[in-house]
Amino acid sequence: GVGVLHGRMLMPMAVRLLRHRVVGVQMVAIAVRMRVLMLQPFVDMRAKLPLPAQGRRVLAFGERTQYGAASKGTVIETRLGAQITSPCDGWVVYAGEFRSYGQLLIINAGDGYHVLLAGMSQIDVAPGQFVLASEPVGTMSSAARGQGASVGSPVLYVEFRKDGRPIDPDPWWVAGQQKVQG
Repeated sequence: GVGVLHGRMLMPMAVRLLRHRVVGVQMVAIAVRMRVLMLQPFVDMRAKLPLPAQGRRVLAFGERTQYGAASKGTVIETRLGAQITSPCDGWVVYAGEFRSYGQLLIINAGDGYHVLLAGMSQIDVAPGQFVLASEPVGTMSSAARGQGASVGSPVLYVEFRKDGRPIDPDPWWVAGQQKVQG
C-alpha cells in the first residue's frame, strides 16, 4: 500500500489519467487499484497478510542456513506445481530469472517495503503490473531446492525488506495461519 503522503499524490494523478481517457476502462481499473492502495498502507497490514503458498516452513528468518549464515527470509516447502499468490497489494518491479533462485518476483508494497518471492518455475505477472493480495502470481517448480526440504519437494523463499534491509516476515502473516490453499 501507499501511505497518506503518497495517497494524496496518486489520486490526482488517477483523475488526470481518467480525464485524458487514454485507455478508457483500463484507466478506471488503475484508479480503483490506486484507491485500494491508499486505504491499506502496508505498514498497517501486520498480522493480516496471507501466506503465498500452502506448505511447511523449513527455515525461518534468522535461523542458520546450510552455509552457516542467518537466513534473511523464510523458506516454505510446497507441493510440486503449487500455485503461488501475492501476499500483499503492490507493484511488480521485477519478474524473471535470478542466479540460482529460479524465477524471482519482487513486489513494491509501498512505504519502502518490498516482498521477494523466489523458487518459482513460472511467473504469471510482469513488471509494472499491479497485484492484489491473494492474486495468483506464479507456479512452483518441480525440483527440490534449499535447506530442510523433503526430496522432490520445491521450496519458496519469501523475504520482506524495509528500505533495502531484510525484516522478519512472521509478524505480518495472519495470526495462527500456517497453511493456505495454493
